[in-house]
Formats: sequence, structure tokens, C-alpha cells
Amino acid sequence: MAEKEKKFWAGFDLGGTKMQATIYDDGFKILAARRRKTRAQDGAGNGVDRMIQTVSEAVEEAGLRTGQLAGIGVGCPGPLDLDKGILLDTPNLGWKNVKLAQQLEDALDCPAVILNDVDAGVYGEYSFGAAKGARCALGIFPGTGIGGGCVYEGEIVRGKTSSCMEIGHIQVVPEGPLCGCGRRGCLEAVAGRLAIAAACAAAAYRGEAPFLLAKAGTDISGIRSGALAASVKGGDIAVEKIVREAARQIGVAAANAINLLAPDILVLGGGLVEAMPELFCGEVKRAAEERVMDSFRGTFRVVEAELGDDAAGMGAAAWARHKHGDS
Repeated sequence: MAEKEKKFWAGFDLGGTKMQATIYDDGFKILAARRRKTRAQDGAGNGVDRMIQTVSEAVEEAGLRTGQLAGIGVGCPGPLDLDKGILLDTPNLGWKNVKLAQQLEDALDCPAVILNDVDAGVYGEYSFGAAKGARCALGIFPGTGIGGGCVYEGEIVRGKTSSCMEIGHIQVVPEGPLCGCGRRGCLEAVAGRLAIAAACAAAAYRGEAPFLLAKAGTDISGIRSGALAASVKGGDIAVEKIVREAARQIGVAAANAINLLAPDILVLGGGLVEAMPELFCGEVKRAAEERVMDSFRGTFRVVEAELGDDAAGMGAAAWARHKHGDS
């Protein structure tokens, strides 16, 4: 293949605390990567400039020019207008109505697509990871929130103009705890990391989780996935019960989605799953199998995500190739 015929792709993960640009060849070998912290104080203008600079530095590190990119895909949090390439609102950053795809295309001289960051992660797992070869892959990523995504026959399931699969906001407890979305009883409000950390902090305060109390205290900001996993391993039965109940609730929500979509693979990812894969996958599988229709029992596998922090960037780049690979 002549040099001019080679195609190179950029994937960008615009996370809540960091941004990362990765350059791939057409076989999706990583050629270069650059990472920066996101800074809410920058505002959208400076933030997009930092994105462009990060991509440009990664391109240069790969020994390329920006004009050689065949496309860039960006995994973004928050509501998006997918067709117009507009980032409508970004949690934690305060960016609103940013014409992100157009600005990237103008600066990098290549086609740009934006997609939800969880969709990007699930598409990465579908293309290269734990869900490779699936006809229908459903992904659930519990963390501070609980994100969901679905790839069906090679296409990301989406709404008319926006992303969908907001599984974290399925109601699982009628009139349950208040969620950040303003509604009650959402899956995120009972099984997200903040909900788990709050319940575990209360258990530690009551003397029911001595290992957690000694290692992390009762401040929920310090009770992260690793601390919870260490607490369970250290013998805090109360913490294990709380985590298992959260995983069970995720399984309940997953069963509802399975009844609608009949996925052959359910991928679980995110920090909580990475810290306690057997516990989470086992509990979710049991709860889902108990609640799906009889005809769906035994038809799906529950697996841990394989790509880790690379999933969103890799999936975003693969989505750009899917959209512009023939152009």
C-alpha cells in the first residue's frame, strides 16, 4: 500500500477530569497518545483550543501532519446534537452549545464526529474488546453515575438527534432516593458509586465496617472503588452486602433492557467493576437471569470490559472510521 493511501484515525476521550487524544493506524495500532487535565475554569473556547492542541501534539508525535488524518471521533459526556456535532451541555465543565465537530474539522482538516462517551466505550468493546463479534452488545458502566450504551448489528442505538440508553435513570425503587436528575428512585441514586459510598460511610460510622473506617474514614469523597474493594477483601461484611445490593439493582435494570433488546452480551465496565469484577458480574448475572422472560434465560453472557481507560477513545476513533472509512 502506498504511503498516501494509508489512513490514520484519531480518537478523543473528553472525560470529566481528563482529555486524551490517541492516534491509530488503519489496523488500530496505537501510534501516539497525549493526555491533559480538563479545567472547568478554561471555558469552552479555551477548552476546545486545548483539545486541538492535544490532538496536534499527538499527531506530531506519531510523525504525521493533521491533514493526514482520515477522521477524528470524540467521546463526550452530556447531551449532544449528534447530527449537527454540537455539544449542548457538559457536566462539570459548563460548556454549552459548542459546535465541536465543526471547530475540530476546521482546525484539523479532517472529518469529525461526536458521540456519547459511554456509547464510545461500548463501541470500543464491540469492535475490539469483550463484546467483539456480538450481534447486540449492551453495556452498563457504573461509576459516579451509571452510563449505558448499545450496539445493534454494528450501529450505535441512538435517538433522532441525541444519544439514548440512559439506563442510570430507569426507576428501580418507586419513590426512592432523590437522583441528581431531579427524579426519585433512579438506578443511579441507589447503585451509583456515590450512593454506595454514602451507605458504606454510614456503616463505618456505626462501627459495622472497621476496615473501611480505618483505611478511608467516613468522608464519602475518599471512599472510592479501590477502598470499597479493599474493605470487602478485608472482611467488612456490611460493605459487601451494600455493594452486592447495588449490583443486584443493576441486574434488575439490566433485565428490563434485556427483555427489550435481547443482547447476546452484556458488558460491565467502570471503576467499580474493575475493582470487584467477580462480585459485580456474578450478582448482575444472577439478578438479570431471575427477572428476564423465560425465553431469554441462558441467551446472554455477562462479561467484564477489557479495554479499560482506552475504550472510549478507541471506540470513538472506530466510529469515525465506520462513518468516514470509505471517504
